[in-house]
Amino acid sequence: MVRSQTENAAGKRPFRISELAAAADVGVETVRFYQRKGLLPAPTGPATGGRHYGDDDVQRLRFIRQSQAAGFRLSEIKRLLDLDRMDDRPQARAMAQERIAALDLEIARLEQARASLKKLASECAKGGAGPCPILSAFDPA
Repeated sequence: MVRSQTENAAGKRPFRISELAAAADVGVETVRFYQRKGLLPAPTGPATGGRHYGDDDVQRLRFIRQSQAAGFRLSEIKRLLDLDRMDDRPQARAMAQERIAALDLEIARLEQARASLKKLASECAKGGAGPCPILSAFDPA
C-alpha cells in the first residue's frame, strides 16, 4: 500500500495544531503551553512543511486533562508520563493512592460544607422570629 505524504503509519491523516486541540477539546494555546512545560513533545515536521501531530498526541492531551481533573499538578502529570515510559507500575500506583487519599479528604470537607448549607437553608426556611441563624449553621456541633 502506498501512503500519501499526509498519512501517518496507521494510515490516518496527521493533525495540525488546531485539529489536535479540537480533537482533545482544548485550545491551541493550551497545546503550546503543555509543550513548553514538557508534557507534550514537539510535533513532527514532514517534508511538505508544517507541524503535525498524531493520535498518540490526542491521547496524551486527553490524559493530561483527565489527570488535572483528578487533581494532579502539572509536575505530577509529567512524572506519571515519565513513569509510563519507564513502565514503573509501583511508583504510578503509589502516586494514584496518594491522590485518592487527598480526594477522600476533599470529599469529606465538601460533604461537611454541604451539610452546613443544608442546615442553613432548612433553618432559614422555618420563618421563625428573629434573623436567620447563619452563624450557627456552620457550627459543626
